[in-house]
Amino acid sequence: MAGKLNPAKSATAKRSTRRKASESGPAAADAAGRFYYKGNRLKQLRAFVYITRLGTLSRAAEALFLQLPLQRLQLQALERELGMPLVERTRRRITLTDAGEALYEMARPLVEGFENLDREFIAKTRGKQPGRLIVAAGASTIQYLLPDLVKAYRERYPDVHLQLANVTGKDGMALLRADEADIAIGSMLDVPNDIAWAPVYHYDPMLIMPPDHPLASQDTIRLEDLSPYGLILPPQRLTTFRLVDMVFQQRRVPYTVAIEVGGWDVIKQYVAMGLGISIVTGICITDADRERLVVRNLRQYFPQRSYGVVMRKGKFLSPEARAFIDLIKPGLLTHRDYDESGHSER
Repeated sequence: MAGKLNPAKSATAKRSTRRKASESGPAAADAAGRFYYKGNRLKQLRAFVYITRLGTLSRAAEALFLQLPLQRLQLQALERELGMPLVERTRRRITLTDAGEALYEMARPLVEGFENLDREFIAKTRGKQPGRLIVAAGASTIQYLLPDLVKAYRERYPDVHLQLANVTGKDGMALLRADEADIAIGSMLDVPNDIAWAPVYHYDPMLIMPPDHPLASQDTIRLEDLSPYGLILPPQRLTTFRLVDMVFQQRRVPYTVAIEVGGWDVIKQYVAMGLGISIVTGICITDADRERLVVRNLRQYFPQRSYGVVMRKGKFLSPEARAFIDLIKPGLLTHRDYDESGHSER
């Protein structure tokens, strides 16, 4: 009868259709995936920049709220389309190839511009809104390191509302992680994995004492010479105390603490009054201090203290924050700086 289907042929046709679908499905999906990623270069570049900033695919995927396989596909698609490898994979983290470094320098400002697009659009369409910058720093950094930088910044960007958050190291880290501070300026000892650290300024450790002190007449002072005299140091919870204790303990030299007190100015005042001697960071020594105190360099015994810019990895800086960093050192926070080690606050 015309139009009547043969049951055997019908079953064979269905099996053939299912077989073709199963054979072409993965290939078609892969082709579609390649087409999808090829058409989303911005997503690829954003994934690449985050991977470079954070050092691993998993951290970048978490920051972008993506599944790890999707993050990996975007990187692979970008490498395939550009025709060369961009990263070298190791067990702990990735590093960039020469091509990857070149692309990162080109892609970073594009991605940052995209991240700040909404804010810039609102500023242009609703009238220019004053910018805002929050910098976390310790008291000594604010007092001795930042004044010239703040002055230069205010002269160039008078409309920006600048807030200096006077906090110690741990509190500064908390502000960065909560996005309640754009950057921090200070000293680092232990650098967490999620924090970027770029040291710029380096200061020697200094012994200070009143002019009439028995050691004041000695040009060269040994660590053992300090044992008979009480030290005036910051509180034990701060890094300066721990560094001093570590050096004395390692060299098995006894020492005594006469006074624990916070603030370099207070310590210098008490030393000038003859209440003890102290080991301070060179950042706090001024010309006026040298007129009332005897200062000796102790770098042969104690490590230098490094101060610089601290920020949360993966955070894209606002134009106000980048302008402040450029005053310190143009191009300071590239990905190469993210593995630098240093000394912690105070």
